[in-house]
Amino acid sequence: MWAKHRRWVMPQAHVRACQWLEHRGEVAVFRAHRGFSKSTLLAGYNAWRYYRDPTYRILHQGEADGTAYKTSRDTQHVLRNHPLTRGMFREGGVEQWWVQGASDPRNASMYAKGILSNVTSARADECQNDDVEVPRNIQTPEAREKLRYRLGEQTHILVPGGRQLYVGTPHTHDSLYDEQEEMGADCLTIRMFEQEFRLRDAAAGPHAVPFPPEFVFSGIGKHAKLLELGKDYTIRNRQVVLKQPAVLIDFYAGVAWPERFDGKELLKRRRKTRTINEWDSQYQLHSKPIHDVRLNPDAMVPYDAEPTWRRIKGMLTMWLGDVQIVGASCRWDPSSGKLKSDVSAVAVLFQDESGRRYLHRIVQLIGKLVEFREDGATIKGGQVHQLCDLVEKFRLPRVTIETNGIGGFAPSVLKGALMQRKLQCGVAELDNRVNKNKRILEALEPLLMTDDQLWAHVSVLDSEEGEEGKGLLPIQMRDWNAALTDQEDDYVDAAAGAVTETPERVMRAVAGDGGIPPGSNHDSWRPSSGAHQIEIEAGIVE
Repeated sequence: MWAKHRRWVMPQAHVRACQWLEHRGEVAVFRAHRGFSKSTLLAGYNAWRYYRDPTYRILHQGEADGTAYKTSRDTQHVLRNHPLTRGMFREGGVEQWWVQGASDPRNASMYAKGILSNVTSARADECQNDDVEVPRNIQTPEAREKLRYRLGEQTHILVPGGRQLYVGTPHTHDSLYDEQEEMGADCLTIRMFEQEFRLRDAAAGPHAVPFPPEFVFSGIGKHAKLLELGKDYTIRNRQVVLKQPAVLIDFYAGVAWPERFDGKELLKRRRKTRTINEWDSQYQLHSKPIHDVRLNPDAMVPYDAEPTWRRIKGMLTMWLGDVQIVGASCRWDPSSGKLKSDVSAVAVLFQDESGRRYLHRIVQLIGKLVEFREDGATIKGGQVHQLCDLVEKFRLPRVTIETNGIGGFAPSVLKGALMQRKLQCGVAELDNRVNKNKRILEALEPLLMTDDQLWAHVSVLDSEEGEEGKGLLPIQMRDWNAALTDQEDDYVDAAAGAVTETPERVMRAVAGDGGIPPGSNHDSWRPSSGAHQIEIEAGIVE
């Protein structure tokens, strides 16, 4: 009725959304692409609620007070002008106001505030969260945690049987909308395109596309182009053939609102979008950070194997499955006493003959740096003791310690702990003065951009609860932004340091029986350079 009154052409997608809003569950998530008019629909929904029940109380929260006031104003506008609700608006300003028939003088019919504002004393039958997840609120894990804490307050504000509604688009990889869906929320998701298929580094073709494409885009941002059938690509036997190769090609079909979003409008929006992650999150509603992920954890190859040791020709060798490991590195960045970190991170990395790296462990050491027995000399625990466990388990030849902060004290106590446990392991000290973001990029980005060069153990990739891709390192890698100097990057820094510690290798070709002769350092699993014959003036020496 409101659309007819305003002489709007109501798309089928809006009818679907209104139907869902009326019959949704107690906790509900409404995700729709940018430009869908979500807030306009919400204003009409709010007025309908008051029409059905004038005693209904809504706490409406946006990312800030100002954005919350917009929907509050819009709801008042509907109440004043809709044929069924004229005269319902009674009194109040834009922040809080009452309708005719409201029965609670203390709590307004609508109370509009930003998500970070204090609303502790409020009571409501419904809490609405309209685009509370925005870049300003979710740039760091701390900001996301603060946002979730504020949302948790709504549990205590709602009366028994009250409802929660989340409306918006995702802006990060661990979106609060996904979290609510996993907890059983009733969800409606309307993407810009119902069907999608992507090619990266696409040759001319042919390419099998699983549906007849209606829109084909290449590139993103200022390089974006809407390809034309017959001119830029052809379809033969249900396969797409490109006129020329492209770095990025997107195929789409099934526009949610075709009356508004034609090819011209879509191309304009595609060109105004800076990154492909931003496009995917804002228009296809995939939970991704809107900035470019320079360190993509999905580029690491997962594996689930533990090292084993074999004696070959009298020499001890290390293996991961059928791959021989020829090098290892361990980087420890002690953190106690740092102002902006409470993570003491250790990375253990292996390397095979071909130069591939295997991030085998990313560990947080906890507790005091060192704990002594009553005699004040014997080490019984602490971070150095935990690190010794790793050294012993994986027979690590060396540990490199960043000596910034308390790291200056750590090498001496680690050496003492290794000596007491009779472990042969070198301890190297490193005073890092190079720009942290620069050294992280230089260490990790080339490996991530090359196929199969950086592998990661499942214990590194997954959380302790077994959630795929939600380990300590992947979470920090997705959040990591090269433009920020103050961010949580302890595990990323440790991993980058471990990579830097390992030398670049080329594959060795061993002719004939070859191999490493017996009798040289039987307790070391790292291959030596073998036996050599040299000639000096005194004669030949083996």
